[in-house]
Amino acid sequence: MKNLRIVIITGLSGSGKSTALRALEDIGFFCVDNLPVMLLPKLLELQTGSAGEISKIALVMDLREKHFLEKHIDVLSRLRKKKYNVEILFLDTNNDLLLRRFSETRRLHPLSEGKTILENIELERDKLQALKEMATHVIDTSDYSVHELKKHVQRLYLAPGTAKKLIINLISFGYRFGLPPDADIVLDVRFLPNPHFVKGLRDCNGNEKAVESYVMDWDETREFLVRLTELMTFLVPLYEKEGKSYLNIGIGCTGGKHRSVVILNQLARYFADKDYTTNVSHRDIDRV
Repeated sequence: MKNLRIVIITGLSGSGKSTALRALEDIGFFCVDNLPVMLLPKLLELQTGSAGEISKIALVMDLREKHFLEKHIDVLSRLRKKKYNVEILFLDTNNDLLLRRFSETRRLHPLSEGKTILENIELERDKLQALKEMATHVIDTSDYSVHELKKHVQRLYLAPGTAKKLIINLISFGYRFGLPPDADIVLDVRFLPNPHFVKGLRDCNGNEKAVESYVMDWDETREFLVRLTELMTFLVPLYEKEGKSYLNIGIGCTGGKHRSVVILNQLARYFADKDYTTNVSHRDIDRV
């Protein structure tokens, strides 16, 4: 049980706790929002007594739970005495930004004690001061965009050299059947020589060696792949830098059976060599 990593995300209302929770979920944490603090020991007891594979848990715990303030210090102290690896991530933000966020969303402040929003913010800040002093990490999110906060949180909780990579979804398709609706990048390979018009290849598909050899035997195909992989080498790290989790790439030819399949398979090998998780789908390969 002592190997279980527990991150409690807390802080001021409107400071970005939901964004931080999603960031940890994207790097493999089991995530729970607004768990009553008194249930935390029971959750950990159930987890450590199971045969599950959960090794990292992240929880948002804050003033929305009415017993949080009066119980959190005692509960967390007891867990640490039991040698649980409990970390506290405290998010802070300046008052002006919090006022603007509450004004834009028109949400009630969780305290809502008949005071103005600013008075509630100041009261919450005062009530959470002791927890802030206990925190493992404190982040002032005032100057962070959503994407920047996500990346910063992930850097804190990823081991060195284990930065999360994009998941690459590759789909071949036929233009006659329409574009894939969720594609981020679409490439048209109808300029390549078409096996459809070659005797003995028409009824084959791009997964078969004869079709692959035919498509790859052309200078323009090989030149295209060189330029395509150079483009991917340039683009993909920029998508990762932006915080994107998935990249959907569609490659199309007329029917989605020959050229697009061959090129997609080549691109899949390129990404596999770069250690990206790659999902391949040949949408129209069996269509007539």
